[in-house]
Amino acid sequence: MTFHIITLFPEIFDSYIKGSILGRAVEDKKIKIKFYNPRNFTKDRNRRIDRKPYGGGPGMVIEAMPIIKAIEKAKGNKKKVKIIFLSPSGTQFDNNYAKKAAKNYSDIIIICGRYEGIDARVKKAFKMEDVSIGNYVLTGGELPAMAIIDCVSRQIKGVLGDFNSLEDSRVASPEVYTRPEVFEYKKKKYKVPKVLLSGDHKKIEEWKKDKIRK
Repeated sequence: MTFHIITLFPEIFDSYIKGSILGRAVEDKKIKIKFYNPRNFTKDRNRRIDRKPYGGGPGMVIEAMPIIKAIEKAKGNKKKVKIIFLSPSGTQFDNNYAKKAAKNYSDIIIICGRYEGIDARVKKAFKMEDVSIGNYVLTGGELPAMAIIDCVSRQIKGVLGDFNSLEDSRVASPEVYTRPEVFEYKKKKYKVPKVLLSGDHKKIEEWKKDKIRK
């Protein structure tokens, strides 16, 4: 899987991508992450890509052509490509979406908006889908893009090391415990639930399911 990220601020991704599971996945060549800065696709000598919106209004709008050229570069001649346009009003992103994306596409292009948004004609030049990670508005699309990269990558075999680590392939309780079995804090003892120490896997699974229901 190759993720192609169109963003004005590729440096925002550095620490997150280089850390932990994603960093290892890149090193192991399970995934690739490429960046395309729209400023590199403009003919403006000052690399300016934002202009005032037609019809008035606050803020600036990112021009269509630099984004179109960036998409064109990322897409190339690839066939199994998904283009995602990040928008708070788009299709709700979830684990099922991530699973389908990982299964059906070899390349995912994610367009990160900024300012007042991107010229709407971009969506007429290419087939793409508006996608949202939640019912709220962020300063830019970089955080949602990171969430999508993380979630989709987890669905790719070998990224997690143990594929059983996927929460949706097992009963994953919202409560987890580790050693010590008992500790004391401010004269109060905190213990691991007895069922988890029982060795009875059937009861443990039922306990986990009960916690999920609650």
